[in-house]
Amino acid sequence: MSRSSARGHGDGWTRGVGWFDRPMTQRIEDHAMIGDCYTAALVDRAGTIDWMCLPRFDSSSTFAALLGDEHDGHWTLHPTDPDATAERRYEQDTLVLTTIWTTASGIVEVTDFMPIDARRAAVVRRVRGLQGSVEMRQTLRIRFDYASALPWVRQIGDDDDPALVATAGPGSVIVRGVRFHADDHRHVATTTIHDGDVLDAELTWYPSHREPPEPLDVTPALAATSAWWRAWAGKTRVEGPYADATRRSLLLLRAMTHAETGGVVAAVTTSLPEDPGGERNWDYRYVWLRDASLALASLIAHGYRDEATHWRGWLLRAIAGDPADVQIMYGIAGERELAERELPHLAGYAHSTPVRIGNGASTQYQGDVFGEVLAALHDARELGVEENADSWALQRALLGFVEQHWQEPDNGIWEMRGPRRSFTHSRAMIWAAFDRGVAAVEEFGLEGPVERWRELRSAVRAEIDEHGWNAERGAFRQHYDTDEVDASLLVLPQIGYCKATDPRMLGTVAAIEEDLRVGTDGLVLRYRTSAGFDGLSGSEHPFLACSFWLVEQYAASGRVEDAERLMDMLVGYANDVGMLSEEVDVATGHHIGNTPQALSHLTLVSAADAIQRARGAVSGHRTRVPQHDGGTRAAAGVGGFAGTPA
Repeated sequence: MSRSSARGHGDGWTRGVGWFDRPMTQRIEDHAMIGDCYTAALVDRAGTIDWMCLPRFDSSSTFAALLGDEHDGHWTLHPTDPDATAERRYEQDTLVLTTIWTTASGIVEVTDFMPIDARRAAVVRRVRGLQGSVEMRQTLRIRFDYASALPWVRQIGDDDDPALVATAGPGSVIVRGVRFHADDHRHVATTTIHDGDVLDAELTWYPSHREPPEPLDVTPALAATSAWWRAWAGKTRVEGPYADATRRSLLLLRAMTHAETGGVVAAVTTSLPEDPGGERNWDYRYVWLRDASLALASLIAHGYRDEATHWRGWLLRAIAGDPADVQIMYGIAGERELAERELPHLAGYAHSTPVRIGNGASTQYQGDVFGEVLAALHDARELGVEENADSWALQRALLGFVEQHWQEPDNGIWEMRGPRRSFTHSRAMIWAAFDRGVAAVEEFGLEGPVERWRELRSAVRAEIDEHGWNAERGAFRQHYDTDEVDASLLVLPQIGYCKATDPRMLGTVAAIEEDLRVGTDGLVLRYRTSAGFDGLSGSEHPFLACSFWLVEQYAASGRVEDAERLMDMLVGYANDVGMLSEEVDVATGHHIGNTPQALSHLTLVSAADAIQRARGAVSGHRTRVPQHDGGTRAAAGVGGFAGTPA
């Protein structure tokens, strides 16, 4: 049972499921994601797609009701019976969503999916009668360009093959399956489904200067899509009590990886608030070097070599050129211009404004990304992805840039919008960058100035030990000018900077437990916003990735029961289909922030692997090996090795 069901705020199905009866704001955890590895759509419990961008994750929206109301675009499909109830699930090891609707007159099954390898941006909603008869209603309100463009809509086809075409500027969609009729700037269709009937509704995007594509042959497309997801999931073996959550997280991470470019988006949404009603609303539909590197580490840990090679190709293209021009994030194809702007015509989720597209943090300097990138590429080497002249030359260039700039203050992992500072986590990741450079030479025979990298690795460690350590409290500092702690310090053992049992790490954990754990479940904040370092007003909720990091720390330091207790809490916060957002409200259990959040899911995978290692349940896992400057480095990089490829 999901935590939302257990606490009584997520177990009910919307009664009277028309938009006029829906709650003012749909809960974030009410959504499931369907996707085709190019883009994604969010489907809520009421059968409404209220967020979808076509044809890419970062394209402008076609449905944006999630960030406003029904007038901003949606596609609802559900029974007309106001007392209808529903149960939903993903088909095993797929992103094919099945919902069973039960009414007084009958039962129907709705299957929502986005076809894989169909060479089209499409959503299919198949309705199949299971018992009796059920009257189904579709309500379609298409709004292009983040609900700012009202399309020209026209009927084409005939009674045997009806279709609706909507066009605005460069994009069109065609909707097939039923005859819609206009109703106050929306289109509505009602159909009675009898036992054994099958109705396929298909929405397909295409460039408006082209002719509409031919109808999709749904039955083989559904079979091929299910088979593709299952084949992908079958490439690795996942064991232990968190196997289901791990497998679902890996599938979601794959779904957020663009099929052609290899870029991994941080989430599929924008502007779902970290502080409902506040200004902490950001666009996460881009590729952060950090998040993508960590996602890659999770996939590598489970043997996904092709994904490692694909992502490395994306990286080479995105950051090619002068290392001084490296950004912390890029567009899905490596685009550099991600100018942030506001959309005042959208009311925002839970009236949280502004709604933003683009992300101003793309211009920040965050020194830690070099360590994450080089650690992920080291993991890829260990998996057997061979270096070529270009890939190693790029890594040497990155290390050359770090050599010159490692002492500069930065904005840190949390993208502080206040003054730059010397964040301890950033410095530790720079240590990891030099460490992986040394390992590339020593372990893989690549060419590089290994003596200089060893010296710099030692110099970074000496600086952290002097300025990043708070001897009075017995804990590492958030940055060199404060006594505050930060949850990002929990990754120091993961990257091999120190052992999880190091007394300094144990002291840091104690400080984090004292300052940053909140609520009866003891989930972890990123940092105390009251300290005023982030340059933003308001506060935020516990950040799920930080709590998963604490699970990993507990497991690695021998507190396995504490690790499992916290892990059970965290997995319980996943919604009914296994999705996690960025944060949770510990008072209500509601999801907070953009969803599904790649960082939440990749840290779930790493935490589950850590518990398996601690319990000795993973065969063939690798151990941590000592380094010359006294630290330890996981032989498999960030998170270590877990899972055995099938």
